[in-house]
Amino acid sequence: MKRIKKTVSAVIASVLTLLAAASWATIQPNPLFSDGVVLQRDMSVPVWGTASDGERVTVTIQNQSVSTEASGGKWIVRLNPLREGGPYTIKINDLTIENVMVGEVWICSGQSNMEMSLQSVANASEAIAASKDPMLRLFHVRRTISKTPLYSASGLSWQESAPESTPDFSAVGYFFAKELRKSLDVPVGIIESAWGGTDAESWTSRDALLGNPDFHPILVESDTAPFNGEPNHACLTYNGMIAPLQPYAMRGVIWYQGENNASRAMQYRTLFPTLIGSWRKAWGQGNFPFYFVQLAPFGSTAEESQMSTWAELREAQLLTSKNCQGTAMAVITDVGDRTDIHPRQKEPVGYRLALAAEALTYSKHVVYNGPIYKSMSVKSGKAIVLFDNTSGGLVAKDGELKGFTIAGENGKFYNAEARIVGNNVEVMSPEVPKPVAVRYGWADCPVVNLFNGFGLPASPFRTDCPK
Repeated sequence: MKRIKKTVSAVIASVLTLLAAASWATIQPNPLFSDGVVLQRDMSVPVWGTASDGERVTVTIQNQSVSTEASGGKWIVRLNPLREGGPYTIKINDLTIENVMVGEVWICSGQSNMEMSLQSVANASEAIAASKDPMLRLFHVRRTISKTPLYSASGLSWQESAPESTPDFSAVGYFFAKELRKSLDVPVGIIESAWGGTDAESWTSRDALLGNPDFHPILVESDTAPFNGEPNHACLTYNGMIAPLQPYAMRGVIWYQGENNASRAMQYRTLFPTLIGSWRKAWGQGNFPFYFVQLAPFGSTAEESQMSTWAELREAQLLTSKNCQGTAMAVITDVGDRTDIHPRQKEPVGYRLALAAEALTYSKHVVYNGPIYKSMSVKSGKAIVLFDNTSGGLVAKDGELKGFTIAGENGKFYNAEARIVGNNVEVMSPEVPKPVAVRYGWADCPVVNLFNGFGLPASPFRTDCPK
């Protein structure tokens, strides 16, 4: 009898242990919170996931412990700002997350030129071989679309930067993060959430598109289209690949997209700022940094001004950098490839984005932008073009200044002679005795060579920009 009682007691104990284990097993953090994770320093850090309703969840790290109860199958806590360094350990009830670092976190997103992997770029073998850095961590969000915002990210686990992990990761994202590691000397985490060939509206929240009547046709088209795995409908990649990252504490975003919207450049003037605003509203971190890449040259080279949707899209990006708070633009007119929409020189792209972060986010004394058109005046038959961001002086790289055209009252543009005079450029042509407008680099694949003294190229522009 005693043996039977002991056996029954043992069975009951085992069942209770299994039930307890099953109860704890219902607690699942968002996949972002996994071994090797990088958490953002110097700000409140949300940690969230799923659990059974009413279940008590306690998150502990760096001698602080925060508890909550799950509701509706979900839970979230907010940690006080964490000190940089590591490795630390996160405890979520009896779940342990190891090798946790605290430093700087950035998201890289956009279409194929952001998604383009390190193994596909110029000097890939050398870059991959030199990529070992345990303080640089990578998280790759899987391609996912959804009609409604998802709660959990679908992605690979955090990986330390190494020749085994970097080949398939975003080259621009990697080079950006590598430069920040060098400059800041703190752990850096970079989250890749990009999908080639995607439109800007796919990366924008539904609420943001609803807020502007001009975008309602986009929503109507999306709502009536078959849902066949195609990402290019309103909100689909936002719902599947951005919403699940919110409200993960991070410093900012780098973005490379626009090719798919080039035929609708005028719309992009408002659509792109709407996208940025939708992310900022959803994250609740204020106007966090959003730095982006201007379209590279592509197509038939042109030394004359021409009708160009790509030039108009670059203009929309330029206007966003001027008018949207907390943004900056990397100009890459010198690292394109007229025969390849995916130019292989990606290290300068990541580096220039990092310069913007160093200057604007981390208050370092670095020059991050090339010459930007400011104003034009006319004197003695010459157009005098004034620029901002002329640090180190204006420079015509590799010979005479190229890429300028000029027009009179008839609106016909002619190739122009252009020369640098101080921090101005004088533009003239015998065919245009009374200049009215100047354009620079106004083509899909312009031939241009105006830089500042720090080797950063001028943005293409037109002075006759329509309102």
